Amino acid sequence: MSHGHSHGGGGCQCAAEREEPPEQRGLAYGLYLRIDLERLQCLNESREGSGRGVFKPWEERTDRSKFVESDADEELLFNIPFTGNVKLKGIIIIGEDDDSHPSEMRLYKNIPQMSFGDTDREPDQTFSLNRDPTGELEYATKISRFSNVYHLSIHISKNFGADTTKVFYIGLRGEWTELRRHEVTICNYEASANPADHRVHQVTPQTHFIS
Repeated sequence: MSHGHSHGGGGCQCAAEREEPPEQRGLAYGLYLRIDLERLQCLNESREGSGRGVFKPWEERTDRSKFVESDADEELLFNIPFTGNVKLKGIIIIGEDDDSHPSEMRLYKNIPQMSFGDTDREPDQTFSLNRDPTGELEYATKISRFSNVYHLSIHISKNFGADTTKVFYIGLRGEWTELRRHEVTICNYEASANPADHRVHQVTPQTHFIS
């Protein structure tokens, strides 16, 4: 089986080469749980909201009932916000075993609300993809570039020649860390001007969270 390659030093490897039991593989691909799905965007999807459905559990990766298909042309752009910081290590992408399968994937980190106009800039990593209808190929990222990711954009820039692109599953492997929230306590004081008792009243401290 021929393997895809990536520009800039990444590559892909067969799932079998990883020698992990299925249950461990499923845990490894659990980053979908750390995606803020309410804010996830998929641009150029033919059916609104369908792009969210491809981020699903490992054991559902071959479920053909949930998929996203591009609309006006073959391109898709996923804007994926995480609920913390992610160290992204690998990606699996499952498509149809025909020309609608993505043939190129470009990754951008920490550019929220990215649009197709922003894809002219240099990506953090680009992969040439092989057809993979069962999730056997993993594309390894340059971990040094993806060690502190709070937002990931995946640009599917082309397929193997079809008018539209179809994706069934995108699996993300890596580590997640919770965003640190700094607690700042602000005390409001109010002094009574009543000379009869000279009392000073302190208002209950209010706690504010600063992201």
